[in-house]
Amino acid sequence: MRRVLVVDDEENQRLVLRTLLKRQGYEVETAESGEAALALVDTFGPDVVLTDVRMPKMGGLDLLATLKAKGNEATVIVMSAYGNVDDALEAIKAGAYDYVQKPFKHDEIILTLRKAEEREALRRENRALREEIRKEHQFEHILAKSPAMQEIFRTIGKIADYKTTVLISGESGTGKELVARALHERSSRRGGNFVAVNCGAIPENLLESELFGHKKGAFTDANSDRRGLFEEADGGTLFLDEIGELPTPLQVKLLRVLQDEMIRRVGDSRDLKVDVRIIAATHRDLAAEVKAARFREDLFYRLNVLPILVPPLRTRREDIAILIDHFVARNNARLGTQIRGVDTETRRLLVEYSWPGNVRELENTIERAMVLSEGDLLVASDLPDRIREVRDPVQVQLSSGELSIKKTTRIIEETLIRRALQKTKGNRTRAAEVLELSHRALLYKIKDYKITDL
Repeated sequence: MRRVLVVDDEENQRLVLRTLLKRQGYEVETAESGEAALALVDTFGPDVVLTDVRMPKMGGLDLLATLKAKGNEATVIVMSAYGNVDDALEAIKAGAYDYVQKPFKHDEIILTLRKAEEREALRRENRALREEIRKEHQFEHILAKSPAMQEIFRTIGKIADYKTTVLISGESGTGKELVARALHERSSRRGGNFVAVNCGAIPENLLESELFGHKKGAFTDANSDRRGLFEEADGGTLFLDEIGELPTPLQVKLLRVLQDEMIRRVGDSRDLKVDVRIIAATHRDLAAEVKAARFREDLFYRLNVLPILVPPLRTRREDIAILIDHFVARNNARLGTQIRGVDTETRRLLVEYSWPGNVRELENTIERAMVLSEGDLLVASDLPDRIREVRDPVQVQLSSGELSIKKTTRIIEETLIRRALQKTKGNRTRAAEVLELSHRALLYKIKDYKITDL
């Protein structure tokens, strides 16, 4: 970031800044107005635009807005005279990096530029990190390296091009819609629309019209013909999220569509042919819903042709670390923060937490911590109390009321193995001695418990 464009309508101010910055090794160009600055931007290609806020005709705020509109990525620093702080703050809200107040000290200008350079270096580092993570662990828009998720990626690759219905199951926040989108993007239908609808978010009396459309006059307020989501998705994919919330009458109509590939708009007397690949998702146990007579058995079997179960985050802890780094890098770019990463203790807390809200909860937690952090490294005090007070998994299991010796023994064994490996810094031979196991038995258990994140 060595090229600086100074924009000020006062000639003396331009001369002073030009001399100062050249002594510090910067390449400098000057402009007496916002219009003149825009003429120089393309030819000079500044890394930083140092502009006065108030100038005749095009002031600093207008210059900033124009640069943003053109997609110019130069860092903008505004200068404001004493008493014009409100203008400077407005510029910050509009996307300026910082402001300095006139009359300024020379050291203040240089320090502000140095800080801008550090921020830009961090942004480049974050971009490189995101690209590295993407290349190594990203499948479409899903980041994961755990064996369970890698198996899902392989399944998606095998079935993506088949029109067969897919049922994606998993807890809320695990990324079921991302899996559905990956199926669409990997298929020959990727040129068509991917249309998503949450079956539980639309009132029952409106859902039929939303899915199938309606004819003019079909009901009150039906002032014109309207296409439904099935027609919107024609030639593409329709994602029916929370399919377990679908009312029984619509379950019957959906089954007919799956069998005949025909729909009928509300109030219409004729059927329409549609070419739609159906992907459904649910956080419910649909087999149990069928037994409880809350979901049609025939529809369940028609949907469950190709099932995919997305595991909860707590069972694939090796994915947590790369997701943390991804969310830090993405939020730095989106929020303009300058967080370098997460300290060791905080990372441990994040990995050990059970994440009942899964990836969505992790994402929101990282964003909250970054916004509230007072330093450039996330620490334990930046986390919510529920995570900082996370208890030992063995104690959690014993206090849960669980009476299964088999389940409890597995949790105790995994916890002891993880502690031994941490104590021996990953030395498996030494860990086996500490655990009083044979080396072969330890290797078997490490594989069985999928311990790959140490």
